[in-house]
Amino acid sequence: MKSRLPQAPKSKASLLGLAFDAEDDQKRITRGPNFFLAGGSQDTHGRMQETAIKINEHLTRQGKEMADISVHELRDIVSEIHK
Repeated sequence: MKSRLPQAPKSKASLLGLAFDAEDDQKRITRGPNFFLAGGSQDTHGRMQETAIKINEHLTRQGKEMADISVHELRDIVSEIHK
């Protein structure tokens, strides 16, 4: 009989977006499957949302999750998104 060793839990990673340019006293918070965004003006928060969604779409097309990529790969993805 083979003994099974417990497997280590899979690593998790998330994006955290914070912005401090709101001048309208609104509290903006957006949560997603691997991101948390807080603060910012309506425009800034919207841009953070768009970026996080596009990163997720890019990762889905590649069959990857946030924990599967390096910081360098994330920078490349963001650069590609904002061309």
